[in-house]
Amino acid sequence: MVTSERAYQVLKEVFGYEHFRPLQEEVIRQVLNKKDALVVMPTGGGKSLCYQIPALLFEGLTVVVSPLISLMKDQVEQLESSGVAAVYLNSSLSLQEYQQNVSLIKSGKVKLLYVAPETLMKQRMRNLLSEMKIDCLTIDEAHCISEWGHDFRPEYRKIAGLRTDFPNTVCLALTATATPRVQEDIKKNLKLDESETFIASFNRENLFLEISEKLDPFQQTISFLEKHKDQSGIIYCFSRRQVDELTEDLNANGYSVKPYHAGLPELERSENQESFIRDDTNIMVATIAFGMGINKPDVRFVIHYDLPQNIESYYQQIGRAGRDGLRADCLLLFSYSDIGKINYIISQKSPGEQKIARTHLDALIHFVEAEQCRRIPLMKYFGETYPDKSCDMCDNCVYVSSDKKDLTVPAQKYLSCVIRTGEIFGIGHINAVLRGSKKKQVLEHKHDKLSTYGIGREFSGKQWSRLARQLIREGYLSKDPQFGGLKIETPAKEILKGQKKVFGTVGQGRKKKSDKTYPGQVGKGSVEYDNTLFKLLKKQRKLLADEEQRPPYAIFSDATLMEMAYYYPQSFDSLLNIYGIGRAKRNKYGEPFLEIITDYCKANDLQERPKKTYRRHSQSYRRRHHQVGDLFNEGKSIQQLTEQFSVQPGTIIQHLEKYHLEGNPLRTDGIVKALSLSPKQQERVLQVFEKEGDELLRPVYDALNEEISYDELRLLRLYNYALDDN
Repeated sequence: MVTSERAYQVLKEVFGYEHFRPLQEEVIRQVLNKKDALVVMPTGGGKSLCYQIPALLFEGLTVVVSPLISLMKDQVEQLESSGVAAVYLNSSLSLQEYQQNVSLIKSGKVKLLYVAPETLMKQRMRNLLSEMKIDCLTIDEAHCISEWGHDFRPEYRKIAGLRTDFPNTVCLALTATATPRVQEDIKKNLKLDESETFIASFNRENLFLEISEKLDPFQQTISFLEKHKDQSGIIYCFSRRQVDELTEDLNANGYSVKPYHAGLPELERSENQESFIRDDTNIMVATIAFGMGINKPDVRFVIHYDLPQNIESYYQQIGRAGRDGLRADCLLLFSYSDIGKINYIISQKSPGEQKIARTHLDALIHFVEAEQCRRIPLMKYFGETYPDKSCDMCDNCVYVSSDKKDLTVPAQKYLSCVIRTGEIFGIGHINAVLRGSKKKQVLEHKHDKLSTYGIGREFSGKQWSRLARQLIREGYLSKDPQFGGLKIETPAKEILKGQKKVFGTVGQGRKKKSDKTYPGQVGKGSVEYDNTLFKLLKKQRKLLADEEQRPPYAIFSDATLMEMAYYYPQSFDSLLNIYGIGRAKRNKYGEPFLEIITDYCKANDLQERPKKTYRRHSQSYRRRHHQVGDLFNEGKSIQQLTEQFSVQPGTIIQHLEKYHLEGNPLRTDGIVKALSLSPKQQERVLQVFEKEGDELLRPVYDALNEEISYDELRLLRLYNYALDDN
């Protein structure tokens, strides 16, 4: 049996990392034990290692289903630079290259095979794989399986049928953007119902989130780019035309920029993308067609020139920044006219699709207009609670809005107008009535005869819209999800009677309240490394990358170069202590970098800085479930532990189950406090346990008509076990 010690050895020797990121170790152990899993982990959270390390420890082959050729190519290049045998099979290969890769697979020399779902379903591919020992089937970008996902692909749903061909193969589904509903859809399709679900925190703490009103978008973009000179970044636009115009304007202003959209010839798109990946171009201006296959870790900014269509798209697109753990800035330029463009696209969909799309759009607008920490509504959307009131890494936390004013009278006007127009019209129509508009719809409904007609000329349409959305957020108004009509809610009566006041802002004026930046560590955050040496190392990296026709980050990441420029390693052994350098990379690339560092240190009378390295000893190593179990018994609640380890409650419960199964007692009072079931519900569950048994929870879940969550079932089962021990 493969142990965690071997996994740590591979982590350090092959990939050059000393620590696993949150949940990586747990997922790897699950896979090595041949147990299926769904992993929801943010972009940049380290999903790839969850199957790459088991692949190196398994005897047989690991097959990775990936949606894009560029993504496969990127992954294989990075693995090859670390000395890992990996290949891909897709349409980009010549016949000779394809046959050569097939021969390598048949010889057993390859550990990882990357394929597209369409390729995987072809009979000749199934015949090839039937001859091999397949230890792991990994499905990357698994949200493509779900019709509720933002990037649904019908061919992904066919993968489930393939699992019967490989009954002894463990299945690992990975995604960065899955709401609870999408997660259930993935598990149902892949028959992962009884598998472990690992959900890491959606919080990308190194991303600075900012949303600004779109006033002069080009000038706002120029001002932003001036603060990010010579850095890699992506600018997302709504349309192909906007991409072309912005690219032309930025080029005219001296910026290194290329366009990317579906209207360009395939060869030009490919060349532009390659230019960006190879650091020959700094900025890509693109539609949403760009990015899914990009794993460039040193993207320092993402600008949304136009509003994305939903939160999943926004989250996935900003997730392309800062994958190396260093700070990256994400700016969204917001205007209400962009909402109209998206609504037009939605109107072209079928009624069922329209309902889903409008729900997604409303959630995005709620996020954009939020006055609290940006991470609170963003993470709530994905089913997670952000534990703090402030993150100090978003505009709402770093800037304060203009002083809030008493908006009770304007709120009364707005609510009255909603009532007088019959509670069936949307924000735009109410705004028009209040401002005394002569629009056809206003006159046709004789709303120019109402007492509220023209009583709101003191505000612009945008200002009234902001107030309306505040009233919706605070529960005084509700909005029909399909047609957008506004309706008065019970709490609004207190405002109309003058029993409750409304405070807020209808403007956008803000001032800075904090100078805090992301408090990262060496190689991952804002440390004072030697910038002159860093530039020399970066230049050397580019030379090597061009020689090998690889992306520079496949040689060494920026984080690795920054550690070199801070610790000044001057021996081969010292290089192994640097973040991201394993033995293969050190042996292949270390010498020219050591020469530069050594010469630089001699010229500047600098000494190597010692770096404390992480050493693992099997006797002292404490697994995560031991830590969780001990802390729980010391008095920590399950909720406190979810916040401490940045995981979901279900993961903590699983740790406690493992802890108990190893013979460790658990305090029952802590489990009781976590239960939210009534005594009657508990009794009902216990009766089903008695009838169905409690080893498999799916039959119990079904017998209870899916009314009791798996977390509650696990808790009650754990309580019974703990009670027996005590």
